[in-house]
Amino acid sequence: MNTIALFDTVCLKASKQTTYAYSTSFSLGIRSLDHRLRAPIHAIYGFVRFADEIVDTFHGHDKAELLARFRADTDRAIAEGISLNPILHSFQLVVNGYGIERELYDTFLDSMAMDLTDKSHDQGSYETYILGSAEVVGLMCLRVFCEGDDALYQRLKPAAMRLGAAFQKVNFLRDLKDDHLSLGRTYFPEVDLSRWDDTTKKRIEADIADDFSAALTGIRELPKRARFGVYLAYIYYLTLFRKIQALPACRVLKERIRVPNRGKLVLLTSSYLRHSFGML
Repeated sequence: MNTIALFDTVCLKASKQTTYAYSTSFSLGIRSLDHRLRAPIHAIYGFVRFADEIVDTFHGHDKAELLARFRADTDRAIAEGISLNPILHSFQLVVNGYGIERELYDTFLDSMAMDLTDKSHDQGSYETYILGSAEVVGLMCLRVFCEGDDALYQRLKPAAMRLGAAFQKVNFLRDLKDDHLSLGRTYFPEVDLSRWDDTTKKRIEADIADDFSAALTGIRELPKRARFGVYLAYIYYLTLFRKIQALPACRVLKERIRVPNRGKLVLLTSSYLRHSFGML
């Protein structure tokens, strides 16, 4: 006889497939987590990805209506403990199972809504956007990693937020050209891309470097079950960041910088060795 557990499994597999389809980098990091943490993180990624797709991809549709519907469906799934949307059913399992606060996913969806109207940012709106689009995602994942240990969660919150911010800011640098040309957005505050130069780029990079430095301290304190997977994601983004740092500003504005798949495998091996020998 079929049970709700079978439905849960099918939905969690949908979130896993979503992760694999959209991000080889995050898939690699998640596979490096302890087995019991993988499905919850896939579920968070699937939720985040679907919301992001609404605002970035669904051209020709009423994005504001779709996002409002997605938010309402999320609230209902969490309140009722079930959804026929497999991504939202997976997400509600994690929210309800790990005690993820409504403030976190509401703040995330608020930032997605900003993408519908805000094409540029001042310092205040930039910080608000980073909080919602990245820092709270780090906190949702941290809730899973801590598995109910609230004292550990509170201690590692600042580092988790800085790690999420670092990842997002690297994404902004990597996608500078596409965000500007395809979506008409410029995320970095008060940056005029017609005057984009090495001085501006280095100023932004100094801020990102500070985030990476602050995040590493927290990674070292993560439970063993989560530490290697998070460290691998950290190293991937740090490598991408250093590739961008080594290039002139004009090059970053013309192409999307990547870490090739072969390079990712090298990072996996070297990161595993550093982690195994306590060299983080």
